[in-house]
Amino acid sequence: MTEIWSYLAQQPLLWLTATLAAFLIGMALFRAAGQSPFANPSLIAMGLLAVLLAVTGTPFATYFEGAQFVHFLLGPATVCLALPLYDNLPKVRQAALPLLAALLVGAVTGIVAVLAIGKAFGLAPAILASMAPKSATAAVAIGVSEQLGGSPTLTAMMVMMTGLTGAMVATPLLNLLGIRDWRARGFAVGVAAHGFGTARAFQVHPTAGAFAGLGMGLNAMMTAILAPILLRLF
Repeated sequence: MTEIWSYLAQQPLLWLTATLAAFLIGMALFRAAGQSPFANPSLIAMGLLAVLLAVTGTPFATYFEGAQFVHFLLGPATVCLALPLYDNLPKVRQAALPLLAALLVGAVTGIVAVLAIGKAFGLAPAILASMAPKSATAAVAIGVSEQLGGSPTLTAMMVMMTGLTGAMVATPLLNLLGIRDWRARGFAVGVAAHGFGTARAFQVHPTAGAFAGLGMGLNAMMTAILAPILLRLF
């Protein structure tokens, strides 16, 4: 069995299959939990894959060689967010000014809050630079972090933690606050929790998903502009 596993572990198809299987298990548990935001299928899938890699002693590079096709699909999937946004274009035009105001407040709050907390705990400048773009989507956040002298690895982890946390707490928090407008709910989640939040928004309501995609894209651009400026203040 050890020899068989050693052979299979080197095959890219194994890790692609494991990734898809882990996500399907996550989706099954998500449905079994009544679509509770705390049973996030992505979080479950990551946990299962982490355990599998640890138990089998498989390096991440070996895993990624097989799973990189899923990584490649992130690009087309992001572009596809334009379709529901186009369907909701009249709603976007009606709420253009409130959306811009919410974008500015959300982007500034996301950056300033993490920098203020980090500064209060005496974190090094490089760590602050790594944390500043944590609310932007990963591709943008990592690029901004590198330009600011941060650690791309730490930034990627912060982006993931921000997205997962936002996806889990957004629905109960917005319900508690009594916010019923799907445009506002979706846009807020997209600005605060990028791709994970957008995926969660689509699970809740199509309009929320469309506005979450808009928030994710606009916040990526806003973060790239504001992060270097606000970082100088800390």
